[in-house]
Amino acid sequence: MENHKHFLELATKIAVESVLESNGGPFGAIIVKDGNIIGKGYNKVTFSNDPTAHAEIVAIRDACNHLNSYQLKDCIIYSSCEPCPMCMGAIYWARPKMLVFGATRNDAAKVGFDDSYIYEEISKPHSRRSIKTIQIKTSNHLEPFKEWTKKENKLIY
Repeated sequence: MENHKHFLELATKIAVESVLESNGGPFGAIIVKDGNIIGKGYNKVTFSNDPTAHAEIVAIRDACNHLNSYQLKDCIIYSSCEPCPMCMGAIYWARPKMLVFGATRNDAAKVGFDDSYIYEEISKPHSRRSIKTIQIKTSNHLEPFKEWTKKENKLIY
């Protein structure tokens, strides 16, 4: 059985080290498979000028590279904090068997990392979102899907 508390404490330690070294926000993550750490990440958003460089995303990229796979089958993701909507999406796409986190999104909001507006925006109709969002149907907008359907040697994921 996995030692969840131990691995979560390691993820949290990575988050603290990141803050102390001014690498980014106060978030850390590790990915474990069969009791071994196969991926690590800390928030690198400001360090790398990459708004997608959240701890969980960085750790997923590291673990997938380690496994040479786009899925984290039989892996557990440990995150120092409840993942944001973007990271939750990436976690679901990576398909680990479990997510374990420490602090909540409400804890993060208290220190300025409030994702509640994203949760609210996602559920709104396109016409009511704060970022103007429109759909334009071009003559070829379904062509990629038609080609995918015809492709015989596709890798379904």
